Amino acid sequence: MTDLSTDKEFNFLDAWFLTGATASGKTRVGLSLARKINAEIIALDSMSLYRDMDIGTAKPTPAEQSEIPHHLVDVLDPTETSSISHYLQMAQDAAKEIRSRGKQVLFVGGTPLYLKALLRGLSEGPAPDRQFRQELEEEASRVGNAALHARLRMIDPLAAARIHENDTRRMIRALEVHKATGQPMSHYQFDFEDHVSPDKCRAFWLNWDRPVLHDRINARVEAMFDAGLVDEVQRLLDKHSPLSMTALQAVGYQEVIDYLAGTRELESAKERVKARTRQFAKRQCTWFRSLEECREVPLSGELDAEEVAQQIVDMAESPDASSTN
Repeated sequence: MTDLSTDKEFNFLDAWFLTGATASGKTRVGLSLARKINAEIIALDSMSLYRDMDIGTAKPTPAEQSEIPHHLVDVLDPTETSSISHYLQMAQDAAKEIRSRGKQVLFVGGTPLYLKALLRGLSEGPAPDRQFRQELEEEASRVGNAALHARLRMIDPLAAARIHENDTRRMIRALEVHKATGQPMSHYQFDFEDHVSPDKCRAFWLNWDRPVLHDRINARVEAMFDAGLVDEVQRLLDKHSPLSMTALQAVGYQEVIDYLAGTRELESAKERVKARTRQFAKRQCTWFRSLEECREVPLSGELDAEEVAQQIVDMAESPDASSTN
């Protein structure tokens, strides 16, 4: 097991963490919080890693990135794959660089698995088996994902219960781990469950009532299309095709690809992106509630980023009076 959260050079539990569902206001609050605590920001987002995927990932704007230095943004081409272990190593390097300048480290983003790995460490499991992966990808293309998922249920029902049959990449990894070790992947994730008390770290999640969050999501999706999401996806396909399986996990891109291919109407694409984003937000909130380290920051009304950032600072200074999670 490689536990990067206890690395001698930088302990991730010394960092600050700001998370929340998509469209919860993390970027704005993160900028305000970074100013208050003298921090630089590391993106806690599996899709902000990719160049040229700006609108659909709600990436911080160039102006926002120039105001507060951001790290792990635009570090991979969309043709490249990534992994959680790769992210953790890049985050470790970025955190050490930030601390060398005497700044605080602030993670801002909404990828729950990355957050959990940063807080609790990660059992990496065996190395990738490229040939076996290719065989499984070909099998999925030939017989369908449902057959692959049924195969996973037979050898690792716990993993199958967590992995949707459309998530080919994670199904293949689970089958790969079983082939290499003879053990289910869920066995390797038991060490992943250890956690620290909320007062031992500074991790906060922004939480809106569901109807309000849904309104914010719907407004964001409309704004993304108005800002040129369709053109962005067309440029991606012209420049980087084929996109990696990792990059294609970004909500919204496949729907626009379907529209460009003529298999979906524009309004249908928009509505599908809204629905998938709402579903994703629901899963994010489930994750954040399950992470005992994270303290909830309830939100209502208009978002006042400065006020919320100050509330988080106050919560960090008085942990016993803060947690509503």
